[in-house]
Amino acid sequence: MKQLTSLFILLLFACNTNPKQEEVPKAALYDYDVEERIEALGHKLSTPTKPVANYVNAVKTGNLVFMAGKGPRDAEGNLITGKVGIDLTIEEGYAAATKTAIAQLSALKAEIGDLNKVVRIVKVLGMVNCDDNFTQHPEVINGFSDTMVAIFGERGKHARAAVGMGSLPRDLACEIEMIVEIQD
Repeated sequence: MKQLTSLFILLLFACNTNPKQEEVPKAALYDYDVEERIEALGHKLSTPTKPVANYVNAVKTGNLVFMAGKGPRDAEGNLITGKVGIDLTIEEGYAAATKTAIAQLSALKAEIGDLNKVVRIVKVLGMVNCDDNFTQHPEVINGFSDTMVAIFGERGKHARAAVGMGSLPRDLACEIEMIVEIQD
C-alpha cells in the first residue's frame, strides 16, 4: 500500500508541476511604452469625463472595446465648439480631432488600465460639425487617424467613416467614436 501511495504522489507531481496554474506572460505588443509615446508626442492623458446621461464611456465584449463618442476639449477643459468651415478652419478642426483622439485614449485607459494592451484600432466614426456645403470631412478627421498611427504605428490604422453633421451636441467641432481590439 505504501508503494501505491508513493506512486500516486509521484504521478500527481509529474502531471501537475505547477499547482497554482500561473499564467504564462503574453508577448509584448510594442517595443516601446504606449503612454510614454503619447507624452513624447506632446499629449497628456486626463481623467475622462463622466457621461451626463444613461450611457457609459466604453463597453467591453470579448476582446473588443466599443467607445462612446467623445468631443474635443482645450487645455483648460473647455469644449472646442463651432462649425468647421465657418467658425473654425480645417486646421483648427484637425487639431480638435487630435484632441478628441487623446480624450478617447484617456477613456480607453480608464476602461482597460494599460494602453499597451491595444492590439489594433479597428473602426472609427468621425462626425464633423459643419454646414451642408462643407466637403472636407476627411481632412478634419485625419487629425484623429494621424494621432492613432503616430501612437500605435501600423496597429493604429483603422477602417473609418468621416461624415458631416448639421449640428453636434453642445456645438462640438467634432465627435468621434471608435472600436478597439485589446489583448486579454
